[in-house]
Amino acid sequence: FFSSRRRHTRLLTVTGVQTCALPISDMLSLLASEIMERFYAFLWPMLRISAMMATAPFFSATSYNLQLRIATALVLTWLVYPLYRWPLIDPASAAGLLEIFNQLAIGLLMGLILQVSVSAIVLGGQSIANALGLSMANMIDPTMGQVPTISQLLLVMSSLIFIGFGGHGIMLGIIADSFQSLPVGASVLNPDTLGKVVRWSSMIFLGGLLLALPIMVILLFINIGLGVVTRASPSLNIFSLGFPAMIFAGLLVLTFSLDGIGGRMEWLWMRAFEMTRDVLGVGP
Repeated sequence: FFSSRRRHTRLLTVTGVQTCALPISDMLSLLASEIMERFYAFLWPMLRISAMMATAPFFSATSYNLQLRIATALVLTWLVYPLYRWPLIDPASAAGLLEIFNQLAIGLLMGLILQVSVSAIVLGGQSIANALGLSMANMIDPTMGQVPTISQLLLVMSSLIFIGFGGHGIMLGIIADSFQSLPVGASVLNPDTLGKVVRWSSMIFLGGLLLALPIMVILLFINIGLGVVTRASPSLNIFSLGFPAMIFAGLLVLTFSLDGIGGRMEWLWMRAFEMTRDVLGVGP
């Protein structure tokens, strides 16, 4: 009896007080259960942050490879994890599967709202390129596929503006604060939220128009002038004269308009952050 008991428990005497230690098998089971609880709690912020990075501008670029994206998501989750209390939900249960869907939806929704600004910039660049006659001059962009050269220029410019005013920090701050306004267990998929996102998507056309309208109006007047010249001198070859004149004038106007275009890009990014805060319920 005593030998069997000694195999399973140990009596330790510390400063005259006897304490009973747990069996090794019980200690291992407790350690395994604690690891699983930590994993379940760590899973929920990881899902939301990973989904955001899969769709958000710059983080979703092909040049930002999968290994780097996973490492960034792990670091951000490790920083957010101590800030909140996380519920213990088994991801294999029905409630856990529903919560996985909710967390992925919140992250994807945040990234898609920010992608509207990128689409508006691409559309504005395409409109300017069409007015200049450069619609056939395309470049391969890692995130958008084939885009005109003007759109590529505006995308690079918008990336520098985004980083310049600290947009990456604002985006990470919003995703961290979203765990307070939308804790694990809350759903963001409701008619009011989806209606806001649909209305926000119209900013693709409005933002593209605001970026391209000044240049398109000036090029329209240049086209009218070329038409008058062609009417006055029918022997003039409009194709050999008009296209080079349009490209030169358009690039000149674009150069002088970059300051205003940069201001509209910053306005687009700020509107995207305001919409993201509104949808997620995050305060300013």
